[in-house]
Amino acid sequence: MISAPPYLDVSAEAGRDFMMRALTGPVVMLNLLRFRAEADYSATPELAPDAPISGRDAFMRYFEHTLPFLQASGGSVEYLGDGGAWLIGPAGERWDAVMLIRQASVEAFIAWNGDAAYLAGIGHRTAALEDSRLLPTTAHTFGKD
Repeated sequence: MISAPPYLDVSAEAGRDFMMRALTGPVVMLNLLRFRAEADYSATPELAPDAPISGRDAFMRYFEHTLPFLQASGGSVEYLGDGGAWLIGPAGERWDAVMLIRQASVEAFIAWNGDAAYLAGIGHRTAALEDSRLLPTTAHTFGKD
């Protein structure tokens, strides 16, 4: 079986498409996270701990670093929980954690994601993740004109 490449960063095309959706109002980001067995700090050795840690532990460092910036921007963590194998989905595929992040608007989301102090700790996320998915969602409009 050929495995797909990991998705760890926003591509230029996906970023453009996200902006073209012109979402209004609150946005909830669905995050699916798969952790490395051991965090890989090769891209940001300045953030590396003295001894090896798990991807989950590296993610928690990222989470703790990020939370004040998220909250200062008016955002919130709506849910952070353990994942596992699908009940309905591809056999053998797993997501270690699921997270829902709420932001007041796309503009607020972009602003906190561009903060230099926030970005100084993003290497913990990169070190932590083997793969991820990020799906921006808005309140449903089913059946509305």
